[in-house]
Amino acid sequence: MPKMKTKSSAKKRFKVTATGKVVAGQAGKRHGMIKRTTKFIRDARGSTILSAPDAKIVKSYMPYDR
Repeated sequence: MPKMKTKSSAKKRFKVTATGKVVAGQAGKRHGMIKRTTKFIRDARGSTILSAPDAKIVKSYMPYDR
């Protein structure tokens, strides 16, 4: 049986932690910062852990990253 392929876009954007959670960069910070509130910019620093439904989809893109 051949191996399943990992989605290249997913492996570049997401990382699976040792406990199985999916870490991703914060959304909405590429451009247009002038119109964003200071609170939004402050809260959107670093990376975030995806919600369970979103993590389930991402894990299907990375079959051997569990």
